Amino acid sequence: MRRSGFHSSVARRGDAIATSAMVVAAIAIPLRARAQGVDAARAIDAYVAPYVATHNFSGQLLVMRGSVVVYDGQIGESDREMARPNTRETRFHVASVSMQFTAAAVMRLVDRGALTLDTHVSEIVPPVRGGDRITIRNLLEMRSGLSDINSRANYAEILKRHQTPASLVSVISDDTLSFEPGSRYAHEDHSAYNLLALIIEKKTALSFAQAMQRVLFLPAGMSHSGVDDDTPIVGPMAKGYSPEGVYGLSLAEPIHWSAKSGNASAYTTASDEASWIRALVHGTLLSPSARAIMLDTAGPSVGYGWFRRLNKRFGEFVYSMNGRSPGFASAVLYLPREDLTVVAFSNIYSSATSDIAYDVAAIALGLPYTPLAIGTPPLPPDSLALAGAAFTFPKDFYQPNAVLRFEATGGELFLRWPSGDATPIIPLDANHLIDRAYWEPIAVVRDSTGSATEMTYDRFRGDRVTAAAADSIRR
Repeated sequence: MRRSGFHSSVARRGDAIATSAMVVAAIAIPLRARAQGVDAARAIDAYVAPYVATHNFSGQLLVMRGSVVVYDGQIGESDREMARPNTRETRFHVASVSMQFTAAAVMRLVDRGALTLDTHVSEIVPPVRGGDRITIRNLLEMRSGLSDINSRANYAEILKRHQTPASLVSVISDDTLSFEPGSRYAHEDHSAYNLLALIIEKKTALSFAQAMQRVLFLPAGMSHSGVDDDTPIVGPMAKGYSPEGVYGLSLAEPIHWSAKSGNASAYTTASDEASWIRALVHGTLLSPSARAIMLDTAGPSVGYGWFRRLNKRFGEFVYSMNGRSPGFASAVLYLPREDLTVVAFSNIYSSATSDIAYDVAAIALGLPYTPLAIGTPPLPPDSLALAGAAFTFPKDFYQPNAVLRFEATGGELFLRWPSGDATPIIPLDANHLIDRAYWEPIAVVRDSTGSATEMTYDRFRGDRVTAAAADSIRR
């Protein structure tokens, strides 16, 4: 599902959560957790329970401060049909968090002298157009100018067939560069990490999956991690689920994970992810110079598998990454001043993991946070007087000049986008809602008669328009 020209696998999060403050439903959810600090564990249990109850989180949630485990929760089921619970050993596809591992493997090859950050792609993979101007550094920082494979009209078909890094690169290798390499940042540069996977293969003479085991996962002590190249995976693996309507779930559409080589094909556990972060920050996995490049706050704010940004909420630079791929969602945070790591892996395709990670970090640090506030029973759509209401948004909205229309179907509320997508809407109260697909807050302003006159979606304001005007704008 798309609402704009980019797939929301990496997204802005963390300064404030704009949900309403109703009484959180008291729902008893069994969470298996071991924690140091009973109060923090109980607070995290209570915080995450509404997400679990509404089928917006299921997986692993780990919080570490230094080497001390603050919270280690295995939540929900890895296989709902078989009632199989998630455990510490359950592997999760981690979507764009995979880029961290690909980037680290490249940096280890740099440490070995197999290549440099200024090596040009054409020196390793000659057929790529513009490869004589694209460097390894450009690829790692998502500044390559390559066309993005995920944006191709036939991308759904690409996901239905087994792929290799070489076959993925061949799809875009003849395309004209969209900008001069290094001149700007592309919000999504999946093709760059497909190409890095191929470069790793060329430099190791191994398949990408084999190379990642030898170059990164084994040296980092990540015994439950790997790259899914469509071969059978040994050990427990979570099934992926997709939101169905406002509160339901269905099995995610199966894909060939080999079609996401380098950018979203890795699987791991929360404990392995935490081990990787400790190895990156405190260990000898990388040379000091390579580690400095990956963690440099003075350089580009995006690259090497991380967002590196000053965060007002925590008053320090925060390293973060999140991702979504069919059936899965992930979010990872590292706060260097506190030496705090938060890992949230879910086998439900939902952007809620990002909010969860930031709020759980706040709980662990004793900072303010806003709990998810869903009343019970949920408000029926006809009590909101929003069905049929349409709102027009400005040109800088996710879909420029979009008209969004509320629709009630089967006793649930949806938001219809110009693209044709209908995203399910969770009511918090009469004037505050959440778009379940993108986990964005919605607020409605009403006049003295109770009629909705405007709405905000995330940070954007939309004005009410008549049905006729909405149809005219669409044409």
